[in-house]
Amino acid sequence: MQTLAEESGAPTGSTPARTLVMGIVNVTPDSFSDGGRFLLPEDALRHAWQLVEDGADIIDLGAESTRPGATPLPAEEEWRRLCPVLEVLGRECPVPVSVDTYKADIAERALALGARMINDVWGGLADPRMLSVVARAGCEYVWMHNRPEPAATDAFAVLVAETQAGINRCLEAGIQPDKLWIDPGIGFGKTYEQNLVVLKRLSEYTQLGYPVLLGTSRKSVIGRTLGVGVDGRLAGSLATVAWGVQAGVRAVRVHDVRDTVMTCRMVEAIVHAAG
Repeated sequence: MQTLAEESGAPTGSTPARTLVMGIVNVTPDSFSDGGRFLLPEDALRHAWQLVEDGADIIDLGAESTRPGATPLPAEEEWRRLCPVLEVLGRECPVPVSVDTYKADIAERALALGARMINDVWGGLADPRMLSVVARAGCEYVWMHNRPEPAATDAFAVLVAETQAGINRCLEAGIQPDKLWIDPGIGFGKTYEQNLVVLKRLSEYTQLGYPVLLGTSRKSVIGRTLGVGVDGRLAGSLATVAWGVQAGVRAVRVHDVRDTVMTCRMVEAIVHAAG
C-alpha cells in the first residue's frame, strides 16, 4: 500500500505534483473556529461526506480542542465523542481517516476502528506511550512541533533543532521513516512574529527530509495580520496554502476544502508549467 506521502507524487523537498488536502472535522463544543457545529455524530458525518465530495484526500477527525487556553479533556469523554463518528468513517469513508489526538489510549482505539494516521499536536511529548503505540501499529504519524513557551531567541533555529530531536525520538521508538510526517506547528508555542518567520522560511523546513503537513486554516496569525475575525479568514488562509504549496509542503490541513483544492491545483499548474 502506498503511503499518503507517496500519493502526492513527488520526492520530499520538491513541490508535490498534487498537494494533499486534509479536511478538518471537529467533534467538539469549543474549537476556535467551528466549535459545536458538528458535535452530534450525524452532523459530523454529514460534514465529513461533504468534505470528501469537495475533494478532501484525508479526513482529520478530532474530539478535543487544542486551541490555546482550552481545558484538557479526559480520555473517556474524548472517546465518547469520537467513537460513534469513527465507527462509521473507519468502515465507510472512501479516503483515509486521521485522528487528531495526543493520547496513546485514544490512538490505540482509533487505529483499531480503521484510522490510518495519528495527528499528534504534542509530538509524543504529552504521552510517553504514544510513539511506541504508533510504531507497533505501523500507521502514519504526524509529529507536530509544540512547546510550553515560545523560544526566547531565533525561533526558526529552535524549531529545526527540536524537529530533528523529535524525528530522532520517533525513529528510535521504531516508527518507520516512510510513515513519519512533520508539522511546524503554526500557532503552537510561538509568538505572532515567530509564526510569520516560520512561514517565511517554510521552504527550508520542507528540506528536512520528511513530508510536511501545514496547518494554518483560520488561525489567529491570519486574523491578527488582516484584522479580521474567524469568519473572515478564508482569503488569508488560502494565501498561506498557496505559499505552502510553492514551498513544497506535502499536505495542508484546512476547514475550507473546496476553495483550498482549487488553490492548490492553480499553484501547482504554475509551478510545474513547462518552459
